[in-house]
Amino acid sequence: MQLVDERTRRDLDTDRVLSLALVRLLEIVGEAAAGVSPDAQAKRPAIPWAEIIGLRNRLIHGYDAVDLDIVWNIVERDLPALVRALAADPDLREAT
Repeated sequence: MQLVDERTRRDLDTDRVLSLALVRLLEIVGEAAAGVSPDAQAKRPAIPWAEIIGLRNRLIHGYDAVDLDIVWNIVERDLPALVRALAADPDLREAT
């Protein structure tokens, strides 16, 4: 993830643009996940669809209480694995 290359968790506290960009990125990922058909989701049980969509909902509706520690952990730990899973499944792009 180029946005966080050479960045630290502390940067989210001092760089408002970075924190807003990462939150927006996760909102977009959640919105895209919500657009994947139930059949396509069921064929890919390793992807945590409900959690991704739920995160989007929490970010959209709880913007005043976003926990930047959670955002950072998702971007650093979970998002790279999701990107790899999606990149390995080109048919998924057509399932939306």
